[in-house]
Amino acid sequence: MKLTFYGAAKQVTGSNFLLEVGDQKFLIDCGLNQGGSFVEKKNFDPFPYDVKEITAVFVTHPHIDHVGRLPKLYKDGFHGKVYSTIPGRDAANLLLLDSEHILIQEAERFKKPVIYGVREIEELMANWTGLEYGQSVKVGNLQVTFHNAGHVLGSAFIEIAAEGKKIIFSGDLGNSPAPIIGKRADPPEDIDYCVIEGTYGNRVHGPREERKGLLEDMIEDTVKSKGVLMIPAFAMERTQELLFELNELAEHGRIPRIPIFIDSPLAIKLTEIYKKHHKYFDEETKKLIQSGDSIFNFPGLKMTLTVEESKHINDVPPPKVIIAGAGMSNAGRILHHERRYLSDKKSTLLVVGYQAEGSLGRQLIDGAKKVKMFGEDIPVRCRIVVASAYSAHADQPQLLSWLEPMRKNLKKVFVVHSEEESGKELVQKMRDELAIDGFVADPDSTVEL
Repeated sequence: MKLTFYGAAKQVTGSNFLLEVGDQKFLIDCGLNQGGSFVEKKNFDPFPYDVKEITAVFVTHPHIDHVGRLPKLYKDGFHGKVYSTIPGRDAANLLLLDSEHILIQEAERFKKPVIYGVREIEELMANWTGLEYGQSVKVGNLQVTFHNAGHVLGSAFIEIAAEGKKIIFSGDLGNSPAPIIGKRADPPEDIDYCVIEGTYGNRVHGPREERKGLLEDMIEDTVKSKGVLMIPAFAMERTQELLFELNELAEHGRIPRIPIFIDSPLAIKLTEIYKKHHKYFDEETKKLIQSGDSIFNFPGLKMTLTVEESKHINDVPPPKVIIAGAGMSNAGRILHHERRYLSDKKSTLLVVGYQAEGSLGRQLIDGAKKVKMFGEDIPVRCRIVVASAYSAHADQPQLLSWLEPMRKNLKKVFVVHSEEESGKELVQKMRDELAIDGFVADPDSTVEL
């Protein structure tokens, strides 16, 4: 059995791993590279393997850095099946259709042909099988099981058994327990190898209890300053968590009634996917719904689906809150609001998610005094606040805790989905605290299992 790390090795985005078992080849995730033009140019490169030889693809979750190049596989000649959880499949369809518009713009920017279109997305979805958590499926030489990773709705870590060995691909592990989707599953103990994410392998998140308090404070400050609170938010999970917590704050009278806009067609559509798959919610959230609570709605909330509705936000005087994508400020409607309000001392940018190297969001949290937007130099005068407790990724203590049940059997752990320093620190902690051997995977490197 051989494993090659073709993506998310010493970088966070572009997850793509090739597992070879006998004469069969399988992919785990096939995501877009994100975070600046140098990284994103790689999305146009040919795959480093013959896609016609791939038997099947297993998807950990539908974020675009894990699924964004799946349609390109079909365009290049892949004809196999794709497997994920059921909610993961449904969400991926929306996310891929949304990213197709962005890829057209990137192709124009890089003067390259578009890497795929709607036809390839349709072919992909026709070949995509959805599974339940805990359900095992035999695919070729493999026995494959999806377990709840607690990251986003339908996210999974994948257990693969073959040739008398077991390997787990963590995908993105959640900052558990997460609102709405609850606690991630514990891994089985009899695992030989583990590929684990290390996004926050060198960090400890702030206490989760601080989240709602911070959100409450930010809104109160915005009312006092008569400014605008901008929140760049990932369309999946982060936006729904914010809606859930804003609903709770509103119900308990902890925030004043001011206009709060969800200015993201994708987030609005994904919220409907969440409602459809409410059986995957935790018990506490299910009870709220059964009691009649509309968990994603409250007085003052406005969903702006069309471009015209989005433009009308400008006509609403402050104070107001604008939640929009993209979460790294690298695309989407948030850019128009940032262009308008980054220079406003009365306004605030609340950062509630990971900001990849090279992204506009990373420039802003790193203290840029001005940024280039739409060909203009925009001065940054607004307040920038980073809320690490909103992360949907496990921090260092949680990653170590998740590994602990496997420690007696594990032969090797490979850290991916991390910047190099974060990964190295996680490896050192694994050795010191759990006596687990591991290393940070190198790009394009192959290991024998």
